[in-house]
Amino acid sequence: MTYWSLIYEKFDPKEEPLREALCTLGNGRFATRGAAEESRADGMHYPGTYLASGYNRLDSAIAGRTITNEDLVNFPNWLPLKFRPEDGDWFNLMAVDIITYRQELDLKKGVLKRKVRFRDHSQREFTVESRRFVHMANQNLAAIEYSITAENWSGYIIVNSELDGSVINAGVERYRELNSKHLETLNVFEGPDPDIVCLLTRTNQSHIHFAEAARTRVYRDAQLFEPERATYKDQDMIGQELTFEIQQGETITLEKIVSIYSSRDRAISEPSFEARQALRHCGRFNELLISHEVAWKFLWRKCDVVMKPSNSNQMIVRLHIFHLLQSVSPNTVGLDSGVPARGFHGEAYRGHIFWDELFIFPFYTFRLPQITRSLLIYRYRRLNMARHLASAEGYKGAMYPWQSGSNGCEETQILHLNPHSGTWGDDYSRYQRHVNIAIVYNTWQYFMLTDDKEFMVLYGAEMILEIARFLSSIAQYNKIIKRYEITKIMGPDEYHEKYPDEDAPGLRNNAYTNVMTVWVLERALDLLDQLSQENLEEIKEKLSLHKDEIEHWQNIIHKMTIPFHGDDIISQFDGYENLQEFDWEHYREKYGDIKRLDRILKAEGDSCDRYKVSKQADVLMLFYLLPPKELRRIFIQLGYEFDDDMVKRNTTYYLARTSHGSTLSRVVHASVLDRIDRATAWEMFCAALESDLTDVQGPTPEGIHLGAMAGTLDIVLRHYGGIDTSEEIIAFHPRLPDTLHGLNFRLCFRGHWYELDINKQTFTLTVEADELDCVVTNINGALHKLIPGKAHKFSFKPQYDLSEA
Repeated sequence: MTYWSLIYEKFDPKEEPLREALCTLGNGRFATRGAAEESRADGMHYPGTYLASGYNRLDSAIAGRTITNEDLVNFPNWLPLKFRPEDGDWFNLMAVDIITYRQELDLKKGVLKRKVRFRDHSQREFTVESRRFVHMANQNLAAIEYSITAENWSGYIIVNSELDGSVINAGVERYRELNSKHLETLNVFEGPDPDIVCLLTRTNQSHIHFAEAARTRVYRDAQLFEPERATYKDQDMIGQELTFEIQQGETITLEKIVSIYSSRDRAISEPSFEARQALRHCGRFNELLISHEVAWKFLWRKCDVVMKPSNSNQMIVRLHIFHLLQSVSPNTVGLDSGVPARGFHGEAYRGHIFWDELFIFPFYTFRLPQITRSLLIYRYRRLNMARHLASAEGYKGAMYPWQSGSNGCEETQILHLNPHSGTWGDDYSRYQRHVNIAIVYNTWQYFMLTDDKEFMVLYGAEMILEIARFLSSIAQYNKIIKRYEITKIMGPDEYHEKYPDEDAPGLRNNAYTNVMTVWVLERALDLLDQLSQENLEEIKEKLSLHKDEIEHWQNIIHKMTIPFHGDDIISQFDGYENLQEFDWEHYREKYGDIKRLDRILKAEGDSCDRYKVSKQADVLMLFYLLPPKELRRIFIQLGYEFDDDMVKRNTTYYLARTSHGSTLSRVVHASVLDRIDRATAWEMFCAALESDLTDVQGPTPEGIHLGAMAGTLDIVLRHYGGIDTSEEIIAFHPRLPDTLHGLNFRLCFRGHWYELDINKQTFTLTVEADELDCVVTNINGALHKLIPGKAHKFSFKPQYDLSEA
């Protein structure tokens, strides 16, 4: 078995939507789902192509209201290659006898392969073999190699190679009542060479010009020959019909090279001109493949994680790395683009950017920090919109939206369709203000890992201070309890939108939001202490940040409310203890899969608001982000106790009340449980690993879950590899679970590359830092001077007190 490939050995129509998402190919600029070349959007297949930040906004009439939604647009389909014998039907896997079938996603090289041998109704046998890639080195190119072998017959074959601009957004069933036609075709034309066709479209609101050009050539015995060629077109499509003779046992190979340009590209004249010219100067499929594979080789050198022993988990880990690098790559740097929670693999969540960045960014920051920098600048460019959103709600500072798209306004839908009941209801998820906490956390973590002072001065400081200003403005002083409170809020749980029998949305004192608000304000104060005098004076003047406001922040970090109930259980929010316990056994027996309890209960006329149930980790997010020693310090500072059993006690309590209705939930639980119950933590980790591959969460066919993918990789790094970057000196304390015998990976910390090779009894650490005589590193709690280029071997240290980890 290869651990570099995702392989399917049979054709299964029911699995095609999932496979198409998992076999998506991309390069950080655009991505195309892994649909077969001959397929069309038909309920089973969905060949979508998506452009980074390729959004468009449309109005729809729903439930008596006009609502506006911004979507990641499904751009024209460049895949179509279909064929038939001169007197036969177009190739369709559903209409032939399949003799053999194999589809392979080569993760190492970024190539999707398929080989099918089949028999048609006339007993003719064919072998069709295809290879496809989206070029990682040349961000505007993609290519298909398509070979047809006539196994037991001779005759003529007709091939159609097309560019299809008639596509709409129809990849998510629950969105299909909404307006979905985002494109208008501006032109279809041939040339400049006879084997090149071009399609130029434009989004009908955002006016993104998008051009695709295709060059289709035919080869016999590796020699180019010219078939009978005829161009056909209509309003939204252009193609070429190629006719040629094939002999029994002969293989004819077609190469379809495609160039894609948009008005969002830099240093171009006009998209359709650039797309056509690019094809005149590029080589054949195999020539392009060489530079594409080299680009992937360099990425894997930095990003691979080797697990010992190699098993199915190894392949899944690499699958996660692969999709992260396809969604955001070095090609993304300089683009005004964020990272959608569901990647560029489908249309779920409309391609919007959420708090999932909190889980996604560490992967890039440890390996390709320039990517994190670019993604943070996406947020910085929308700082003024965040200020406007805060002001519109009566708050100070900058309030980033729960869902972000093109310009940073709040893209969260007003109405949400419940697929269990088929009804539309109000969507209150915009009250999840913790997306702002995620932005500060990511900014601070990037700074800690890179020491990028220039970024902090130019971009990061302003975001951190303005978010701190916003969070301090939603914290109101309660004179009765003599503490600050935050009201009208939703936590990460998402099941609880409001109190039972109340109409107004929002909750009081979500523990995660309150504690992390204190953490954000502390980071803002630390930042002010770290800035140079000149930079400090400039930003204070720019933001009109005065002494009394800073003193207000200092007051909040000592007087914030943390709700408790029962036996020292941190309450998810004020009033949580008054909710009813839920009959888990009854609902599991009734429905089986109850991960989306919110939809099930609403369909019954009930609500999660009445019960002690959680969709995903909420209180436990505190233990996921901050080490116990940091939380203990904050709690004591606020006047609350934090004993040695706090993490275990609360984890046990909330784990029993969580449905894991989000792929992120098992990531957080696997991480937190690793301090408490390593066997259960490993089970959670494996479940999180497989969530997209087996579509246990659903619906992966609409898009993968990048946060869960990146989160599993972070567990490998931080927990099994024992990496701690909370201080200025990086620390290593590997802690392999029993089922792992070893790990090998590389990471970058403050400009130095480290390679960690872990075995059961020892581990070896090598650092690359040519300009230094030594690099000080914390190993097993003690400082060591590492000589660059030398492999330093260490023994495992007995477990230290994890309550202080």
